[in-house]
Formats: sequence, C-alpha cells, structure tokens
Amino acid sequence: MKLLVITGGRHPYEESTPILENFLKAAGHDVTATEDASVLADGARMAAYDALVFNTRRENAADFAEMKLSGDQQNGIINYVNSGKGFICLHISGCGADYWSEFAEITGGGWVTGTSFHPPYGNVDVKVTQASHAGVAGISNFSTEDELYMGIEYKSGNDVFLEATSVEGTWPWGPNRTETHMPSGTFPLAWTRSYGQGKVFSLLLGHDGKSFQSPEFQKIVLNGVQWATA
Repeated sequence: MKLLVITGGRHPYEESTPILENFLKAAGHDVTATEDASVLADGARMAAYDALVFNTRRENAADFAEMKLSGDQQNGIINYVNSGKGFICLHISGCGADYWSEFAEITGGGWVTGTSFHPPYGNVDVKVTQASHAGVAGISNFSTEDELYMGIEYKSGNDVFLEATSVEGTWPWGPNRTETHMPSGTFPLAWTRSYGQGKVFSLLLGHDGKSFQSPEFQKIVLNGVQWATA
C-alpha cells in the first residue's frame, strides 16, 4: 500500500517516526513521511495514497502554531476519508478538536489539552477486549512501556478492541508539575469507526521510540493499515 505519514509537533517524533517508517516499509508498504501538511489540501496528490497515517500533534498551541491544520488541510482530510480512504491515528494525533470539532468525529475522539491526563510513563498492561477484531489479529494481552491516557474525548460509535486499567494515585502533572489525583478505572486504548465511506483506526499507544519498538504495537499498526485499506 502507498502510505502518507504526517509527523511533527510536540512529542519525540524524531525517535518514533523513523521506527514507524522502517517497520511499515519492511512489511512491503511504500511510505512517504513528512512534517509538511500542505499535501493534505491537494486532492490530486492525496488520491494517490491508500491511507493516511498521523503520528503528529496538531493542536492549537502558541508554541507550535505552525503545526495547526489550516482550513484547506482540514477539508482535505474530510474529503480524503469521506471518499473511502483509510486513516490511522496514533497516540496523541487525535489532538486538534480544540480548534476543529469535526476532527473528533473523524477520529472518534482523542487527547484534549487541558482536560486529558495520564499517570507517569511506564509499564502498561494492555488487555484485548475483542479477540476477533482485525486490529488484534495475532495479538493477545501484553505489556508495554507507554502512557495510559485518561480524560480523553470519546465519541459514540467506536468499536473498542484494546483497554487498560490504572490504579488510583497522585502524581506530578502539568507544566508546573502540580500533584494531581488521578482515578482508578479502565480506559479504551484502541478502536475503529467509519467516517463517510472511509475507515478510521485510532490507537492511543505510541508515545516514543521505546513504545514503537514493542512488537505488539507494530503488529497492531500493521493490522490497522490492512484493515483500513481493505
């Protein structure tokens, strides 16, 4: 498959995106990775790709204002997915609904700056909740080094196939590292949904290079590409 990977923003993408490129190419995919989102507004160029992969953070943040998706780029994504193409959204890539509400309708939800949070990066025990789902073909419960997102925006219509449970605790959080109470609970980590004629695959795992090295993570992403382009 011919894949377009959009990367860049406030996350260690210099670690994760090369690993993403390598394992996608090793699986036989033709991969183009770029931080330049202008391609999203070019319908003719986008039509050449079988799926769009977001490993990027495109929120409306003053210190990363150049990462905000323009109106033309937003419409390009809408048209691309709505036409029947695949969209794979990784980790914090669902962030962006703070200025573009329709994005959450496409992705099924995701990180909301100022509202979402997570315990410290570390071991996460991931549970497969739907063994028959294409996203977890060849995958059983596993552990990985990553972040467990809480307080995310979450839309109805998502078909969840991964989750994880966190214990209650108090940890430093936010720019001032304020001690913050975080509840126990079980939280969705991956789901699929439809948008127009397109297929959307959202996976909240994938913080950094170490997370991307997980064999299970790589297999899930590859499953997602296969599912989204079928």
